[in-house]
Amino acid sequence: MKKISVLLMGLLLPMFAAAQTVKSPDGNVSLTFSLTGNGQPTYEMSYKGKTVCKPSHLGLELAKDKHASKGMEETDLMDGFTETGSKTSTFDETWKPVWGETSTIRNHYNELEVNLNQASSNRNITIRFRVYDYGMGLRYEFPQQESLNYFVIQEEHTQFAMAGDHTAYWIPGDYDTQEYEYNITPLTGIRPIIAANREKYKSNSSTTVFSDTGVQTSLQLKTKDGLYINIHEAACLDYPTMHLNLDEKNLVLESWLTPDAVGRKGFIQTPFNTPWRTVLVSDDARDMLSCKLTLNLNEPCKIEDTSWIHPTKYCGVWWNMIVGTKTWSYTNDLPSVRLGVTDYSKCKPNGTHGATNEEVKCYIDFAAKNGLQEVLVEGWNEGWEDWFGHQKLDVFDFVTPYPDFDIKMLNDYAHSKGVKLMMHHETSSAALNYERHLENAFNLMNKYGYDAVKTGYVGDIIPRGEYHYSQLMNNHYQRVVETAAKHHIMVNAHEATRPTGICRTWPNLVGNESARGTEYEAFGGSVPYHTVMLPFTRLQGGPMDYTPGIFETKLSEWSNNQSYVHSTLCGQLSLYLVMYSPLQMAADLPEHYEKYDDAFQFIRDVACDWDDSKYLEAEPAKYITVARKAKGTNNWFVGGKTDAARTSVVKLDFLDKGKKYDCAIYQDGKNADYEKNPKSYQIIHKTVKKGDVLKIKEARGGGFAISLLAK
Repeated sequence: MKKISVLLMGLLLPMFAAAQTVKSPDGNVSLTFSLTGNGQPTYEMSYKGKTVCKPSHLGLELAKDKHASKGMEETDLMDGFTETGSKTSTFDETWKPVWGETSTIRNHYNELEVNLNQASSNRNITIRFRVYDYGMGLRYEFPQQESLNYFVIQEEHTQFAMAGDHTAYWIPGDYDTQEYEYNITPLTGIRPIIAANREKYKSNSSTTVFSDTGVQTSLQLKTKDGLYINIHEAACLDYPTMHLNLDEKNLVLESWLTPDAVGRKGFIQTPFNTPWRTVLVSDDARDMLSCKLTLNLNEPCKIEDTSWIHPTKYCGVWWNMIVGTKTWSYTNDLPSVRLGVTDYSKCKPNGTHGATNEEVKCYIDFAAKNGLQEVLVEGWNEGWEDWFGHQKLDVFDFVTPYPDFDIKMLNDYAHSKGVKLMMHHETSSAALNYERHLENAFNLMNKYGYDAVKTGYVGDIIPRGEYHYSQLMNNHYQRVVETAAKHHIMVNAHEATRPTGICRTWPNLVGNESARGTEYEAFGGSVPYHTVMLPFTRLQGGPMDYTPGIFETKLSEWSNNQSYVHSTLCGQLSLYLVMYSPLQMAADLPEHYEKYDDAFQFIRDVACDWDDSKYLEAEPAKYITVARKAKGTNNWFVGGKTDAARTSVVKLDFLDKGKKYDCAIYQDGKNADYEKNPKSYQIIHKTVKKGDVLKIKEARGGGFAISLLAK
């Protein structure tokens, strides 16, 4: 028996590989790779000796070809691997983003590359790990080879085995939308919440919740022993968006890819690299917001001349339509529209159309007066009468304006005032139609001097059966960004897939929505902690066009809308710092800002591009305080946002030594409350210097904003 055992061990020996460990440059993060007894790739991860991920398996399940000959069936890339080689390396660079929270970003990691062969199929793959002081990224790489040229992914089985029933900050897994409020439960509390809210989750225009334990990334977690863990992905290109599905019994989160219309997860041709699967970790919540893991795992900028890309503050014809006092459509006379056939000159205007020459000129004047660079105009083009809910292919042509929108006159008028118009392309999710018209639409923009477009994808995707986050649609969004770059156009994509740091490579992608934004305040509201949750989750992949700045928060005071904004006025000001974006909207109406002109001064003053950022206080769903230094100046701005009432302690240690600053503090009034007294605020002026400490009271659902202008 002993001889047989020795022989069996000898036969099994090639299946084992010595565990290999790579640590972060500072030694705090440790990642170990090994092969199990049956040759399945496995990793585990720790931070300062605490377990982040227990042994977690890696692999891909491939789709079976029902027409394959016997003996030629597809082989999964799950196990049966032996190691053919490995190497470690170190990389350290400092790069300059075109725009961002800081003027430079350090990309410093230790790397482990493991080369594997699956003997049964003679296929080779590489698994690459990059380990940073604040986390790690891993991806699968498939070199071109005769035995692995084309293949179809049935499912990716990347695991994240948790060491406990951590507190999770999550939204349900959904192939079509991220427009949810965040739930805060233990991991094992996910199922009951999804089960209880199935009908509620169908209320959006397009939703596909796929599992009772599925959640979306970026997933924020907090352990009982004080670790903050964030799971996401980076550089999702030519691949479906990843979700996570929970095995409740074993507390294992596993990747769950968005399928196409027939259930396949990805069509691959080698050579090919998957997106990075990322784990961010720290014992300080502020690191979740300041560390740039997602950006660092993307490729450098591919646009040679970026001089035309610029951070932008804008206003626009939008909030009136969201609230319901104006409409996108021009007339009520038409039961349906056929592009190129319908004659709008024979239609009676409905009197509620927002994108009229007169209205747009008012916004242009307001922008010019207050130093805003652009004016967004929605509802300017023919087709809005039957745009939604019909799965209509030829819904818009993106070039034909309504009769009351003089595109040449308005652009000439805007340019004469030093302002540009921002284009709006709502596709109604007819991606095929948009691609067909894309060049003509961008040529029109070039002709009239537009340099930015807000795209939209409301509704179910055409081609029919596809999802917003599928491989095909991710390729579509990327095609739009790259085509726009050729035309020197910046893109702000709404309802598209959540970003994964691609804005480093294509910095003309200046904004995305891909989350529950301000418009939901007109649809019933969002919980006050929503805006101190998004920076920990959605913003991990890139900036969001959240559209802040609503001053008249009780909508019933000026419309028939009975909803209200779940924030104080000063809480709205804080979002220009807390919700980082190079694209910031003054989203309320000009007449509302004129009523609170002293508070609007902060929006005039605040920058949207930065040389430095310091996160001073942070706790998921509770509060965030951040200080930012305006690009090319000595001026700083500070924003603090909270869920519950609290006192923020702002230590001005980040100011330059020896300088004095004119300090304006915009803070909640004594009895302010987002629900009972949202517009109560006070403005305090003083002179401050490095080392001073400010103690500022924040109301429930409130916040504050500070400008620090160097003397």
